[in-house]
Amino acid sequence: MKYYEDKCSILYQDDAFNFMKRIPNNAVDVIVADPPYFLSNDGFSNSGGKFVSVNKGKWDKLPSKDIEKFYAEMLSQFQRILNKNGTAWIFGSMHNIYVIGYLLNRYDFKILNNITWQKSNPAPNLSRRMFTHSTETILWIKKKEGKQFFNYDLMRKLNGNKQMKDVWTTATINKSEKRFGNHPTQKPLSIIMRIIKASTTDGMIVLDPFIGAGTTAVAGKLCGVKVVGVDNSAGYLNIAVQRLKDYQNERIGKIK
Repeated sequence: MKYYEDKCSILYQDDAFNFMKRIPNNAVDVIVADPPYFLSNDGFSNSGGKFVSVNKGKWDKLPSKDIEKFYAEMLSQFQRILNKNGTAWIFGSMHNIYVIGYLLNRYDFKILNNITWQKSNPAPNLSRRMFTHSTETILWIKKKEGKQFFNYDLMRKLNGNKQMKDVWTTATINKSEKRFGNHPTQKPLSIIMRIIKASTTDGMIVLDPFIGAGTTAVAGKLCGVKVVGVDNSAGYLNIAVQRLKDYQNERIGKIK
């Protein structure tokens, strides 16, 4: 079901896989995907220095035996709907990224970059039994025979006329990006904007099959790139719509 549309954005309320199955072959230029990490295991996490439940919602729960099947279906659909020279960006942490990485070869994908997102203000590790977790991974992939678009000159210019490296540093989400509501796995706008600027050019279409609170759509609107977003939660899509209508007041955090 179409939930919202403007000149740069179309949002649908639907299951990601059901929606992707209806997309024609080779129809998408770029995918930005922040799939569930499946960390909701009734454990604890840290928020503001306090112990809180790690559970994020039913969408983040799946029996361990089914997790590989989920990511395999996701990559299968990506392989089908991406055009010959299309690329995909996939977010993950140490908990799920190795499963996804293991599956890439099965679906004939090649890793272009293994981006390390370093958080400058990570939550402390309350258990005191291991190092503080301060990074996540973003895999940039393409079909093995494809030739990806990469906006090298712009990335170099944004990096002080030096080649941009594969470690990106930002703070976690600022309050402005959550002014209409909170999504527990929301990514910084600055990171998504860099992704879109790096891998899209005029006329390209970006798909985000797990769009949540709409960061990819907001980034696309700020960059003048069309984004199609999908989420099964009306609550999160409502946040996305409010952000899109108020996109000029988004505060873009610093990124190094």
